[in-house]
Amino acid sequence: MIIEQINEIKKGYFRASDNEIEAGRMTYTWAGSEKFIIDHTEVNDAFAGQSVGKKLVMEAVQYARANNLKILPLCPFAKSVFDKTEEIQDLLF
Repeated sequence: MIIEQINEIKKGYFRASDNEIEAGRMTYTWAGSEKFIIDHTEVNDAFAGQSVGKKLVMEAVQYARANNLKILPLCPFAKSVFDKTEEIQDLLF
């Protein structure tokens, strides 16, 4: 599975794909230059049960750490990952 980031000026997304089929997508909106808001996570039904959503969230976490950013997970799924994973809670704003 490949996860790529598409970053635009005000918005962006992380996309997971497998054999050129989109497995999932997580969208975000920039809140200034040092924070972004995860607003939606969606997984293709064909990839249910493969932790695609969590992989997308963790890719965002890795990106935030590498770039000294903070995250606000408004998406209920992303929020649940943050709530359950203590070691990433330092990235919350």
